Amino acid sequence: MISAHNVPEAFTFTMTEDNSSQNTPSKKKGKKGCAGSKRAMLTYGVIQISATVVSAISLAAIALGLCAVKQESQAFNGCVDEVIANGMTNAKAVRFCNGG
Repeated sequence: MISAHNVPEAFTFTMTEDNSSQNTPSKKKGKKGCAGSKRAMLTYGVIQISATVVSAISLAAIALGLCAVKQESQAFNGCVDEVIANGMTNAKAVRFCNGG
């Protein structure tokens, strides 16, 4: 175990006025960085909203497509039931309703 008095000087760090200002940007640099940051955040927000709108439109299109499939399925099942009622087998009814 390393004791506090054996730690090399390169690993010790004390907060002084000289090194405390190293990580903070200057006032001039801060204003320029803030304007760029605002523009980047605005761009990010617009992209997020656009992606959400595209996703909503895609989901609506998928839902409408599923409604059409449901209607087609009901029409096919009605056709099969009608042909079976006329005395054909299931296989022949399905083949007839498929157009064959």
